[in-house]
Amino acid sequence: MAELEIRQDGDVVWATMNRPERLNALNPALVEALREFFTGLYWRRDARVVVLAGAGGAFCAGLDLKERGGNATAGRSIGAGLTSQRRISEIVIAMRRCPQPIVACVDGAAAGGGFALALASDVRIATPRTRMNAAFIRIGLSACDIGVSYFLPRMVGSSVAAEYMLTGRFIDAERAYQLGLVSRVVDPGALAAEAQAFVDDMLHATPLGLRLTKEALNHAIDAQGLEAAIAMEDRNQILCSADGDFPEGVSAFLEKRRPNYQRRES
Repeated sequence: MAELEIRQDGDVVWATMNRPERLNALNPALVEALREFFTGLYWRRDARVVVLAGAGGAFCAGLDLKERGGNATAGRSIGAGLTSQRRISEIVIAMRRCPQPIVACVDGAAAGGGFALALASDVRIATPRTRMNAAFIRIGLSACDIGVSYFLPRMVGSSVAAEYMLTGRFIDAERAYQLGLVSRVVDPGALAAEAQAFVDDMLHATPLGLRLTKEALNHAIDAQGLEAAIAMEDRNQILCSADGDFPEGVSAFLEKRRPNYQRRES
């Protein structure tokens, strides 16, 4: 049984963490699979959108401490520890760097590393049983891990981020929706359909337009000012308008139909 199940449906890749008996907790095999999958997406033009989910009734319960024997650092040098840490943190870097928007179906637990995976996604959909937290601080570590200290304050502000990172408290679905951490809260049975609805809307964009929008949005979050953000926006619009798919996008909009893009970036 693969720790990460990959299914491609046309332009969409559905990636499902598949350790339901452990609430999809991150063991070395799943970490490796996630890192290789998201790193490889950078070069793929056959995949335009990714949907990330967890099998069973959980998204991801974080690091599997039981499989690691309860003491992840015993007998390791600092250098070895940093290497191991980077194997995990590279996943969220690859998630932000890949050109495909990532829709996360966050059902049940999204703790620690699972919380980081949810935050690194572009759109998050929750269910009423969703519970997210920076669990690291509750097991003797810092809550600043796997990009959480970068993503969370940018999404909810520094005060709210401090509230949850300093305490390790859980964010339930209602609170997550109020904070803007999730876009929708739906019943578990409707999660895949809601994700598909986001996918369908995203696929109205040209392949290049979708890719450049994610790229510029990520850069704009850290831009030095308005002019820097506008410079990226201007560049994107000129590139997209010169792309061969642009006329089809305009025609489909005017004719009120789905676009049929024939080209792919080389």
